[in-house]
Amino acid sequence: MVFIDANIPMYAAGAPSSHKERCIQILSWVGEGRLAAATDAEVFQEILYRYFHIRRMDIGHIVFDSLRTVIEQVLPVSADCLWLARDLASRYPTVPPRDLLHVAIMVRHGIRQIVSADTDFDDIAEVERLDPLTMLEPPVSNADG
Repeated sequence: MVFIDANIPMYAAGAPSSHKERCIQILSWVGEGRLAAATDAEVFQEILYRYFHIRRMDIGHIVFDSLRTVIEQVLPVSADCLWLARDLASRYPTVPPRDLLHVAIMVRHGIRQIVSADTDFDDIAEVERLDPLTMLEPPVSNADG
């Protein structure tokens, strides 16, 4: 199981870029069942916030609904995850709090790999970032998540 970061569906829906086609492919693997994936409630909030901020909620709703149709599992933001994110903030002071919340949720749910274009995750020992530009095939799943 991998964690899908918010930038994957946003790149897939966005303007042509070096990431667009790779992110579309990754979400296709998820939809086809070739890549077991989860995300969290905060990712959906990030999507809505981003498109609200640029006054394109019409697109935000499409991206939100598209991710909702392919994602296997949406993990909650629990108080326990908030407390862990706070602890992680002491260890990783240069990493944005939103990213640390994703990491905390991943740790609490036994997910080690995150598919993300965000290189901030490279500095966090608790997770392994899978770069969408270098994912030529879905990673091999294991029983540990």
